[in-house]
Amino acid sequence: MSTSTDHHEEEDVPAGDEEDTGAQIAPIIQLHEVAVSTGEEDEEAILDLKAKLYRFDKVGNQWKERGAGTVKFLKHKVTGKVRLVMRQSKTLKICANHLILPKMTVQEHAGNEKSCVWHAKDFADGELKDEFFCIRFCVNLKIAESS
Repeated sequence: MSTSTDHHEEEDVPAGDEEDTGAQIAPIIQLHEVAVSTGEEDEEAILDLKAKLYRFDKVGNQWKERGAGTVKFLKHKVTGKVRLVMRQSKTLKICANHLILPKMTVQEHAGNEKSCVWHAKDFADGELKDEFFCIRFCVNLKIAESS
């Protein structure tokens, strides 16, 4: 009879609780910490917002999504130059990377306070290309109109 009582006590143990056997399991491979450089170490973020970016495809005559994620205006601590960098949320892949120049004009897109358009020479794909961008922010922005 004592064996049936012992068996009953084992059944009362919750399924998730395991007995500590003291066994040591060594990892199959050793992982070492790696320093990751983003290229943004010498820059200060002066704008950091969630957005969705589109580029205009001239061949198809339509807007194509470039990515959704975080857009930043980064000011270089030494030169003072400002660039726009946008990375996709999950992969952190760069979908926009270009300087903000005084001659650039940014306009509200189709009367939408959350969207704006501009032209830039972008380097996101590893080569300098003229692109026409549209960005849609997750917050309302007021674009200052120049006179």
